[in-house]
Amino acid sequence: MTKLGYQIPNFTYPGKDRTKLFDTVVAQAKAADRSGFDTVLLMDHFYQLPLLGSPEDYMLECYTALGALARETSNVRLGALVTGNTYRNPTLLAKIITTLDIVSGGRAQLGIGAGWFELEHDSLGFEFKTFSDRFRKLEEALQIILPMLRGERPTFEGKYYTVKDAINEPQPIRPVPVMIGGSGERKTLRMVAKYADESNLTSGPEELERKLEVLAEHCANVGRDRSEITLSQHLNGAIAETHDEAYAAVKAFLGARGIDLDTVDDNMRKMIEARLIFGNPDEVGEKLEAIVARGAEGLTISLPGQAHEPERVELMGSVAAKVVGARRSG
Repeated sequence: MTKLGYQIPNFTYPGKDRTKLFDTVVAQAKAADRSGFDTVLLMDHFYQLPLLGSPEDYMLECYTALGALARETSNVRLGALVTGNTYRNPTLLAKIITTLDIVSGGRAQLGIGAGWFELEHDSLGFEFKTFSDRFRKLEEALQIILPMLRGERPTFEGKYYTVKDAINEPQPIRPVPVMIGGSGERKTLRMVAKYADESNLTSGPEELERKLEVLAEHCANVGRDRSEITLSQHLNGAIAETHDEAYAAVKAFLGARGIDLDTVDDNMRKMIEARLIFGNPDEVGEKLEAIVARGAEGLTISLPGQAHEPERVELMGSVAAKVVGARRSG
């Protein structure tokens, strides 16, 4: 599963129009592929998220882009962080993941969640319903998708989905790892214990110990060995050769979103610094080590203000790989 994943969080880049857009995405993926990341991940959204940009910003459809990246990379697994279950019928998603595995030579990964971005659903006509509805739909979907990825032919009749002897041929080349994204303790982590190989947390690193305890409790309840599941922490970051360069990148990114890093109050600054890992290689390495020491078994990292700079992706990969490698050998 994911020990070190690079997430591409945005597709609007300075000086890059749509004719050069995918070249920039490819450059990032190739930088990740050669620098220590073991997985490349795309957001599965059609509108950009509020803290990253505006709905009018460029967004590529996740799986079409991943299929193209499969032919541009050699080593990294490819997946979504994470697929919104509400956007696709589960049988279609099983077929998409299988096709990605075939075209990538066995490198597909299924990342999935219940879906949450209401504006996107309302604007584009995807059924949103309630929080509970979306989680019930997700659990039904997993009971269809996972057997199909294993080469079974599930028949299932639920409240939201019905399938009969669902065939998925060809089968994936290799077993497809399953990641469930989110931090909810009652619903999300229970489903991780029951269905997944990985839990990807979007909560702050300060909550890691608590999430590990809750996941262990759910595993015990379903008779699952907790060690079979990787718990990864998602982070946003910025890195440069010097602290000042990294700070300038963060300041520019936040400034474009109406936040002046120089004048925010102490509480806001602490919140930003807790959610955004930035600095020179030594500083970033120390901060990542502290998160791993809290119990993170894997890391997923995005560089929202630097994604168009493959050298920054490569630098982050080389720094983070040393931290993850030290944990594996420790």
